[in-house]
Amino acid sequence: MKFFITGAQGQLAREFQRILKNHDHTIVAFDREDLDISDSRAVTEKISEHNPDVVVNCASYNLVDKAEEDFNTACSVNASGVRNLAIDCKNKNILLVHYSTDYIFDGTKEDFYTEEDEPNPINKYGESKLQGEQLLRNETDSFLLFRVSWVFGKGEKNFLYKLSEWARKNRTLKIVSDQVSVPTYTEDIVNVTLFALHKGLRGIYHLTNSGYASRYEVARYFIEQMGMDNLVLPVTSDYFPTPAKRPYFSAMSNRKLSQDLNVDIPDWRIGIERYIKIMSEKDE
Repeated sequence: MKFFITGAQGQLAREFQRILKNHDHTIVAFDREDLDISDSRAVTEKISEHNPDVVVNCASYNLVDKAEEDFNTACSVNASGVRNLAIDCKNKNILLVHYSTDYIFDGTKEDFYTEEDEPNPINKYGESKLQGEQLLRNETDSFLLFRVSWVFGKGEKNFLYKLSEWARKNRTLKIVSDQVSVPTYTEDIVNVTLFALHKGLRGIYHLTNSGYASRYEVARYFIEQMGMDNLVLPVTSDYFPTPAKRPYFSAMSNRKLSQDLNVDIPDWRIGIERYIKIMSEKDE
């Protein structure tokens, strides 16, 4: 198969490229400088030039707080850009894989969100991602839409990397305990995505690691597994005021995907342990 990957410099796209290189697939990947998906003409030209079997959209505006004041830019990538890809994929009979977020939910359910639950974002980032979902579904039926949460992997733009940097500079870490979701490892996202493609799945799925945790619980587990002795203290979100509201409990159930693939998706703790092992090997 020939894979066409957008957002090539992001942590998820880089994991796709790393894993696909070990398989008998052709890969073309583009960062924003090579392909701005909000530019419909550029999208058409690139897809026509390379004629892929699958487009994997890893391009995303994910600056959650900045989206509150820069909503138009967020929508140009997260909504209009998705529509541009969907239109060309539909015209050329190409499967489109797209990633959305748990932030399309308001966090008030007090149970795991399923694919049947009604979205109700409470911040502009979530609104832009929900618009992207709706435009995708309007333009094509040949898609796999995976909602992911608290993604971490190789790279510097994730909570665990930032946490490791804070821990090196500060003995005491204060971490919010009233934001709860599912940390999800890029390696698991890629492997499950590829298996879903192999099985011919289509539609909307929640793709997360299993379990759930607060930011505080994640931080404590990560620091302990790293062998560091920092003191990790819980605080409420009010301690760190941000422009964008975060949902309280936005954890999503991966049961539908697990059942359709007949697989057990690893617990988030196992994902963190594997992440630490890989990062430790890199440091050596």
